[in-house]
Amino acid sequence: MLNQTHDPDAKSWVNDANDHAEFPVQNLPLGIFAPSGSEDRRGGVAIGDRVLCLRGAAAFLHGAAADAARLADAASLNALFADGNAAADALRQGLFALLTDEKRASDAEKVLFDATECDLSVPFVVGDYTDFYTGIEHAKNVGALFRPDNPLLPNYKYVPIGYHGRASSIRASGAEVIRPTGQTRSSEGSPPHFKPSERLDYEMEMAIWTSGANQLGRPIPIGEATGHIAGLSILNDWSARDLQAWEYQPLGPFLAKNFLSTVSPWLVTSAALDPFRTAQPVRPEGDPKPLDYLWDDADQQHGAYSVSMEVLLQTAKMRDKGMAPHRLSKGPMTAMYWTAAQLIAHHTVNGCNLRPGDLLGTGTLSGPDASSFGSLLELSNGGKSPLTLPSGETRTFLEDGDEIVMRAHAEAPGARTIGFGECRGRIASR
Repeated sequence: MLNQTHDPDAKSWVNDANDHAEFPVQNLPLGIFAPSGSEDRRGGVAIGDRVLCLRGAAAFLHGAAADAARLADAASLNALFADGNAAADALRQGLFALLTDEKRASDAEKVLFDATECDLSVPFVVGDYTDFYTGIEHAKNVGALFRPDNPLLPNYKYVPIGYHGRASSIRASGAEVIRPTGQTRSSEGSPPHFKPSERLDYEMEMAIWTSGANQLGRPIPIGEATGHIAGLSILNDWSARDLQAWEYQPLGPFLAKNFLSTVSPWLVTSAALDPFRTAQPVRPEGDPKPLDYLWDDADQQHGAYSVSMEVLLQTAKMRDKGMAPHRLSKGPMTAMYWTAAQLIAHHTVNGCNLRPGDLLGTGTLSGPDASSFGSLLELSNGGKSPLTLPSGETRTFLEDGDEIVMRAHAEAPGARTIGFGECRGRIASR
């Protein structure tokens, strides 16, 4: 599905976009913004260090692209993706033509905003949020902390494991992280205590946003599932590990997860990600083949994403000293044991109805060694092995004033690298 919008040599008249690490003209991610000091939220597209207002851009577009820009002139992108990806794809084509045509620069420049003067929001009104557990290395690492002889439960390699999260507490990058309070237990057999979490953690994930809808009772076949992927963002699913350890049996996460989940505000669309589709990693010998409803040859050949993710930590002491954030880990999105299409097919196989703007989390995506672990729970070996930071401080879990920064980039030979922006969150001081 590659076309002229993916040309790695294409240049924009927005000059700072041409060498931009995140938002060159080959990206054109969609989001919702308001000019600083305003409550008037509307659709926009990131181009370099600017935001192009789609309300204003509609006047310089034609046909389906103009219609799509008007759909995006709203407080969310739900309407733009209501019928699938066709409208967004048409918009991408029109915006690419607009932003690469020097003759149209004088008009379109009038509806460009400096990104530093824009307040960004969650791109969709999220009706439902499901968090999966597709990172098999993470599952093995966490399982080994509790079940050293049997880290993976018997169902893991047969069924995509997930739970329904809380949509109301999803916030865009930069939202303050208020340390959750709840029940914890210090040792087996002792009564629980009610107190603020002392084992606050991050989880390095990607967000899969859905497009279109299926009727209740009508599953989405795996061969059609890719058409229901609007695009991707970064997701940090904050976790209170001490609350989680006490509450999760027998029904799974609750208060340990629903206090906040943070997403990067720009939606990198499925069309922008086409050059970065790659083969799903081959399963180890002896692993079972997925059941028929989860298997599609084309999905196995092109259903994964060549995206690298990294997480950084900056403490209050580091900020005071002018020290840059310290990278904790970096790893690939191909750590997913299941593809995004498999997640959608499984989510709906029982007749569950997905809606535009539903959010599916990949689960923590850890690689095979510590340099790519996606949580402090893993990096600190369950809190037993503190990390030493460049400032001389140590961490097992997050302390007040700590800020987590997540970044991600899609990279592939012959393609222009594109980014997802940042997903930030700072732990509020009590």
